[in-house]
Amino acid sequence: MTLQVVAGILSDASGRVLFAQRPAGAHLAGTWEFPGGKIESGESAQAALQRELHEELGIDIGAIEPLISIPWHYPEKSIVLHVFHVLGFRGEPHGHQQQALRWLQPHETLDLPMPPADRPIVTALRLPRHYAITAEPLGNAAEFLADIDHLLASGIRLIQLRAKHLPVDRLAELAAAAHARTRDAGAMLLLNGNIMLACKLDLDGVHLPSADLMRLDARPFETNRWLAASCHDEHELARAAKIGVDFAVLGPVQPTSSHPRAAALGWARFEALCAAAPLPVYALGGLCRDDVAQAIQAGAQGIAGISAFHS
Repeated sequence: MTLQVVAGILSDASGRVLFAQRPAGAHLAGTWEFPGGKIESGESAQAALQRELHEELGIDIGAIEPLISIPWHYPEKSIVLHVFHVLGFRGEPHGHQQQALRWLQPHETLDLPMPPADRPIVTALRLPRHYAITAEPLGNAAEFLADIDHLLASGIRLIQLRAKHLPVDRLAELAAAAHARTRDAGAMLLLNGNIMLACKLDLDGVHLPSADLMRLDARPFETNRWLAASCHDEHELARAAKIGVDFAVLGPVQPTSSHPRAAALGWARFEALCAAAPLPVYALGGLCRDDVAQAIQAGAQGIAGISAFHS
C-alpha cells in the first residue's frame, strides 16, 4: 500500500523556508523535513495540509500552490509526497509536538540530514519556473550574446546553451562570454552535452541529450553543479532518476515545427509521466510563457523551450 503524504513550504520575508525535525522513535528520526503528514481516507490534499499544519505548528493556512509530487520507495514503506507552497498563513509557527524547527535558505540545506524523499523538494525550490534554451548560434557571437542579455533582462535565471554545430574552440569562447553575463545577473548557465568543457569552464551545469543520458550508468560529476537531461518517456525518466539527474525536461507536450515527426504527449500523458518521476520536470515542446500555470497544475516545475522565450 502506498501512503499519500502532504507537505507544506512555509517561507518568511527573507526567502527562508521552515524545516521540522523528526522526533525520536519516528521513521528517520533526527532528520529535517518539510512539515506535513499523512492524508487521511476521504481527505483532500489541501484539507490534510490545513489540518496537519494546524496540529503541528498552530497556524492556519490560506491559498496553496502545487510545487512537486514525489513517489518514493523506502524499505519500510512506499509514499507519494504531495508538496505545496503555502502562499499565506496566520499565526506564528511553533513546534506543538515538541519538534525542533529551523528557518533556512534552500541553498543552506545541501548538507542537512533529510529524508531522501524531501531532497528533491530542495532542488525544486532552487529552480525557477522558466528554463530558456538558446537557439543554435548562427555565427554571429555578438547577436547571440545580445539574446542572452535579453533573456536575462526579461527575468530568466536558468539558461541552457545549446550549440550542436560549433567547433569546440568557438563554443568555449561563446560559453565563457555567456557565463560571465549569467554570473553577473545571478543566473545559471548549463551547457548542452559537453561535460568536459562545462567542467573546464566551471559552468553551472550540464544538460544531457537523451541519447547521452541512456549511455550513462552513474552521475558523471559531483553535486556541486547541476545535471539536467532531456526525456521523452518513462524509461528515460527512470534512467534520469537512477543516475541522480537533478531535473529533467519532458516532451514534446504539444506538436512543434522543429520536430514535426515527434508524437506529442499531450497534457494528460505528461501529467502521468511527471507524477511517476521523483525529480523536478519541466514541460517542453510547443509551449509559450503563458502555459506555465497549466504546466504547474500538471505537476511540472515550469516550462522549458526555445521559441517560448525568443519570440
